[in-house]
Amino acid sequence: MLAKLLAFASLTEIGTGLAVIVAPNIVVTLLLAGDVSGVGIAVARCFGVALLALGLACWPARQQAASGSAAVRAMLVYNALIAMFLVYLYTVAHVRGVLLWPGALLHATVAILLVLAWRAERSTFAPAE
Repeated sequence: MLAKLLAFASLTEIGTGLAVIVAPNIVVTLLLAGDVSGVGIAVARCFGVALLALGLACWPARQQAASGSAAVRAMLVYNALIAMFLVYLYTVAHVRGVLLWPGALLHATVAILLVLAWRAERSTFAPAE
């Protein structure tokens, strides 16, 4: 289960990263209901490259999806923090992009599922006392 969840999260970030690299204006408009221009386009594309790298680095290899893997930890931290940041953008910064809430809910759900799968895997492999 953990490997499948990690693969889903990785594919999501790879796809989002590619979309931001290719069409930063469209992604920013849909997510944040704003425009990006000038140096903002370069920064957005850098973010896209970072998402692409995160997705590729966390793609599950046979041994990688173990509960203590760096990939699981990285994807969990990213999803939890980005979900909180998107909620912050809505509540404090009053950003209202059409994909803001779906993005926040997707990231929060992935983070919760990663924690649950991690805990389930740990209990499966924990030595009996």
